[in-house]
Amino acid sequence: MAGEKILLHICCGPCAIYPIRSLQQQGFEVVGLYYNPNIHPLREYLRRREAASQVAQKLGIKLICKDDEYDPGRYLREVVHREPSRCFFCYRLRLERSLSIARRGGFEWFSSTLLSSARQKHEQIAELASSLAGGGSPAFFYQDFRAGRKEAMEISRQWEIYRQQYCGCLYSEWERYHKELDSG
Repeated sequence: MAGEKILLHICCGPCAIYPIRSLQQQGFEVVGLYYNPNIHPLREYLRRREAASQVAQKLGIKLICKDDEYDPGRYLREVVHREPSRCFFCYRLRLERSLSIARRGGFEWFSSTLLSSARQKHEQIAELASSLAGGGSPAFFYQDFRAGRKEAMEISRQWEIYRQQYCGCLYSEWERYHKELDSG
């Protein structure tokens, strides 16, 4: 794997720290992709994009980010009437885009920082990404990045990187709001 290119989908700056470092230590040439049409509102999307950019700069990787691809309407069309399964459709949307860019860019691998979160469904992400790749190139690279989460959060505090309080979608923000109401 030394010297092979991997496209790493990045959901946010703090979640990217450990995966980037780990992949670099394994000898990968890491390129980040910030593609997250699920994030709402626009202000939140921009804050997370800036955090991802800061982390990419500090760790010396290129970050692909096309703001004209920010389309929360696309995300909402994917999940409408599928709210109980919204995470699957959100994963699919972002992994399909990652795979498409990885193929066009000649990458050997693709992966996602979603695998650094204890709240994400790792088995579902791995199965979906492997299925999308279909055994071809690029292949999906699975690594449980949760092992470095605590360290990454401490580094993000030291670097003063924005750390969000919810997954990013309108649904999770609504759930967080109602939990606060219920606990207060």
